[in-house]
Amino acid sequence: MGAEGPVSVELLGKSWEELRAYCKGLGEPAYRGDQVYHWLYREREFVIERMSNLPAGLREKLQREATIHLPAVRQRYVSADGSVRYLLGLGTEERVNAEGHPSQTSLRASRYAEDTETKTARKPAAVEAVFMPGEGRQTICISTQAGCAVDCQFCLTAQLGLIRNLTAGEIVAQVLLPLKEMEKQEPAGGMPPERAGQAGPPQSSSEAEQGAEEKSGAGLAARTNVVLMGQGEPLLNFEPVMAALRILLDAEGVGLSPKHVTLSTSGIVPGIEKLGKEEVRPKLAISLNASCDEQRDVLMPINKKYPLKVLMEACRNYPLRNWEHLTFEYVMLGGVNDTAADARRVVRLLAPLKSVKVNLIPWNPGELPYEESSAEAIEEFRRILTEKGVPAFVRYSRGRDVMAACGQLALKEVKESPLRVVG
Repeated sequence: MGAEGPVSVELLGKSWEELRAYCKGLGEPAYRGDQVYHWLYREREFVIERMSNLPAGLREKLQREATIHLPAVRQRYVSADGSVRYLLGLGTEERVNAEGHPSQTSLRASRYAEDTETKTARKPAAVEAVFMPGEGRQTICISTQAGCAVDCQFCLTAQLGLIRNLTAGEIVAQVLLPLKEMEKQEPAGGMPPERAGQAGPPQSSSEAEQGAEEKSGAGLAARTNVVLMGQGEPLLNFEPVMAALRILLDAEGVGLSPKHVTLSTSGIVPGIEKLGKEEVRPKLAISLNASCDEQRDVLMPINKKYPLKVLMEACRNYPLRNWEHLTFEYVMLGGVNDTAADARRVVRLLAPLKSVKVNLIPWNPGELPYEESSAEAIEEFRRILTEKGVPAFVRYSRGRDVMAACGQLALKEVKESPLRVVG
């Protein structure tokens, strides 16, 4: 594919430092990058013309040389419980025009850079995000890869294989887009504050942990939770995921608290070790789903590479903050991993760990050869864990009436499309 003019720079997903450097490269003061950063992530403003404290000349320059793309919303499914599942198209994105309306533009029309990395990153794909309103908060479940290579046998996403990794901008957009859409009205505000007098980077993790008040319209609660539990294995797309998280957790960016953001992994031990060294990081959840290696080898083939002994050692060594615990997710599969003996093995498995809790997740019915555990089996499992000192909670999925099983929407889309799937 040949370039069709000057290369457009994608602004969404760029860090505070990158936007400062970009504006400086345009011959502007670096603090103009602070203002663009604020507009994108705090104000959720994606129309350059509306960034009112930028000089007219800079706005014209950005309109010529930069782009702000959001994923294309292919489908919305609204549940009776208020949840909204989004099927998002990546690669043919929505570019917001001057009137504030999305206009679909192809890769070619967007004039993306010609380098191999960019072409690979922007291969067309479909992912899911879920917006779940609640009392005093909303929770957004986002994807980090299109498809997944981990091949968990009870998850529909595994049938996709790995299509591609998502960019930092595509990950952040899954949070910004539902928040923007759910705002019933935008509060009138003044000009975004500038950081012209600051020499340092965005606020540290300790400052961010205090939790910034998110901008919210009449239709949004004050607190936003984000869970990286959609399609993909976050720790197999480490650098873009961390770049997105730094924006989400920056008090001057999206402004979420680390206490309200959770990354779920199938147990990629090197990634767990690497995550523990990050200054700015979310909470960690381990997708366990089995009580012994024999079970887990079948249900989650990644266990053959990182067996439970190795995984538990990584969990023991993970540096928990003083307010933090490790969460273990356990999908309850009827007649497979839901017996009292399984519960007792889970207790022994987690006993050496410092601070843990277990979320028991009833399996969502789908096109796979498994059954839901009975309510009695789930309650007995929970009782055994709790009585042995392991806090356990039953977490029912939201939006079951709108194809709640992970990966269903994208699986349906891929079956009906010519997307090439790898892995």
